[in-house]
Amino acid sequence: MATYTLPELPYDYAALEPVINPQIIELHHDKHHAAYVKGANDTLEQLEEARDKEAWGAVNGLQKNLAFHLSGHILHSIYWHNMTGDGGGEPLAADGVGGLADAITESFGSFAGFKSQLTKAAATTQGSGWGVLAYEPVSGKLIVEQVYDHQGNVGQGSVPVLVFDAWEHAFYLQYKNQKVDFIEAMWRVVNWQDVAKRYAAAKERADVLLLAP
Repeated sequence: MATYTLPELPYDYAALEPVINPQIIELHHDKHHAAYVKGANDTLEQLEEARDKEAWGAVNGLQKNLAFHLSGHILHSIYWHNMTGDGGGEPLAADGVGGLADAITESFGSFAGFKSQLTKAAATTQGSGWGVLAYEPVSGKLIVEQVYDHQGNVGQGSVPVLVFDAWEHAFYLQYKNQKVDFIEAMWRVVNWQDVAKRYAAAKERADVLLLAP
């Protein structure tokens, strides 16, 4: 039995229109995300075979493949739930996400400052990657990370709570080469309820994730 499986979308393909059209959602989930799931499972099988045969000539490539595909699977699994057709705006105490709103202000000075930093981080990622809002357990604050591919350039122990996919397959059919326009539009579908739940859970598990000195 496969270790990883493709999760179902929490909405139908058209739920995020007009920000993301149904064709992109279908291809992105059913093809691209599915490929990362398959890649992670295939790599685990290849590593098992390497252990059985004590054949480690390809171990560097296999470990890189596992990190790439597994991180792609995890980030996409967060990505789908980070969005909703009823989302957007900014987190407010009146909507029950005041803890997240306060943490953003404490960590970035203001929501506007945070929004600008995450937008720029996602839009200027060289090649393929992500803009990520993450909980960093040593400082206890939120940070923005610019993730190359799926797994590079991240702080160890940080927990992603909001992810913006900046790979071309996430937007090219609709936005062509205008990545900045896509990232700006993404703010209209952010599911702050989901982000707030992830932030609260990351804070609760901080001692498990990393024991700070």
